[in-house]
Amino acid sequence: MNKEAEENLGMVMVFTLVSAAQERLNEIVDELKERQEEEKLRKEKEIEEAEKKRFEGTHVTIETFLAWKAKFVEEIEREKKKRSIGQPGTKKLTGKELFMQDHTLDSSDVQFLEEEGDSVQVDESLFQDLDDLDIDDED
Repeated sequence: MNKEAEENLGMVMVFTLVSAAQERLNEIVDELKERQEEEKLRKEKEIEEAEKKRFEGTHVTIETFLAWKAKFVEEIEREKKKRSIGQPGTKKLTGKELFMQDHTLDSSDVQFLEEEGDSVQVDESLFQDLDDLDIDDED
């Protein structure tokens, strides 16, 4: 600014000084925009690289795969042992097999109802005089 003022000393210099100031301000604004754009591009690039790293994972080699497989098989075996320890037999019996083996189950429902006191009383006299009913045997 001072340089412009000294060069135009004695002339109409207001317009020249304002023009020089405006040019300098435009240069400063352009530099700021460039810096912001560079910073924005740098951040985008960092984010993109972080995304790539997140999806990269571990490189699989024969050694790493075999180590993973051994660990996985061991884990599966432990799970099978836990399940087999919890169950006394290897096979769970079906309902029919249970009734075939244990005949006390035949009357267990009746005993349960008698214990609860919810036994059903049936009046058999209602069923003795069925001859009076007009029931057709036609099908």
